[in-house]
Amino acid sequence: MIVTLTANPSLDRTATLNTALKRGAMHRLGEVTIEPGGKGVNVARCIQLAGEPVLAVLPAAPRDHILTLLELRGIPFSAVDVASAVRTNLTVTEPDGTTTKLNEPGGELSVQECNAMRGALLVAAQRAAWVVLSGSLPPGAPVDFYVDLVRALRPLPVKIAVDTSDAPLLALAQGLPVAAPDLLKPNSDELAQLTGADAGELEARAAEGDLAPVLAAGRNLVERGVGAVLATLGAAGAALITAEGAWKATPPPTVPRSTVGAGDSSVAGFVLAQTAGDAPADCLRRAVAYGSGAAALAGSAVPAPEQTDPGAVVIEQLS
Repeated sequence: MIVTLTANPSLDRTATLNTALKRGAMHRLGEVTIEPGGKGVNVARCIQLAGEPVLAVLPAAPRDHILTLLELRGIPFSAVDVASAVRTNLTVTEPDGTTTKLNEPGGELSVQECNAMRGALLVAAQRAAWVVLSGSLPPGAPVDFYVDLVRALRPLPVKIAVDTSDAPLLALAQGLPVAAPDLLKPNSDELAQLTGADAGELEARAAEGDLAPVLAAGRNLVERGVGAVLATLGAAGAALITAEGAWKATPPPTVPRSTVGAGDSSVAGFVLAQTAGDAPADCLRRAVAYGSGAAALAGSAVPAPEQTDPGAVVIEQLS
């Protein structure tokens, strides 16, 4: 089974514009959708669509609407009872795929609620092949919450993936190698946070085929104990760096409709492939296929296997 933790879940409301967004103007919305969200929940939704066993661990009051949505979609979950309501995030998508996100911070969790969430995860992890720790931390959670969880999970026979940013990501980096996950999935912004580089320059150089800064950052993390670094680079594709080598993936031409959930879908694709016993290059292939599949969908939808095309992803071994 694959277990996901979403420490700061959300109700993701996505509004589609038929024209470009103009600041200060009045807009009439097209389609509006609402999905259970948060990065770990998105990963769980993707895995459930692939027909694999999954459990989403998240903090939510018993009658919170996010639990109703998870039930309607058939996604198994373990909810930790908390006092605050799940936040609502708003995403506005434009016709060219440009995505603007307005995310609430989330309700504050107490020390007792954080400890209960930790306990629920460790119980679920006893029967898991992978544990995926994804997303931001809510107010009240210690900045090194993921560091503590990785250390607590490490004695178990389970692989660990982490996808986060900002202070929790920096805390994880400072906790290496003791808190090193088996998979770390930074995007260009997060790689920049780890290295001090300019995110726009990283992505621009990657688009021109120059992955030297990405590879250098990834190799540094691998040398410090991380099992694999899956660096997602937007339209430039992605790179996978491990102790055994490095690979670049170029996605198929995709007309983007929304980038919400694309990185989460990439994590799901990688974990699904690894669980199936695929080689690293093929894990990268499926990760990029899933990310591209998500970008081609409207709102915060995540792809089913038939909405991905791994065969169209071009893989190049770099070392």
